[in-house]
Amino acid sequence: MRDRAQRVRDEGPLDDVSMIRSYGAAGRVAARLEISSGGLLRRGRDAGVDVMGDGRLVAYAGGVGRRELEPPPGGDEFDAVRFELT
Repeated sequence: MRDRAQRVRDEGPLDDVSMIRSYGAAGRVAARLEISSGGLLRRGRDAGVDVMGDGRLVAYAGGVGRRELEPPPGGDEFDAVRFELT
């Protein structure tokens, strides 16, 4: 997950877009990287990292009802995901 996130970040920032309203790079998701412990018929735990269009990383837990995860002291977003799933 860490390597894939870095590859997305290396592609550079996303452009701003304007549809019905304007979306800056910071508000756009360039990639959503998720780990799910569930199966086809069994609901598990989900957590991952959004790579935002400006290169920021946002750790989250949950599927439809997502909540943002704070990195642990001295850790990063990937550590927050690891902690959530263990």
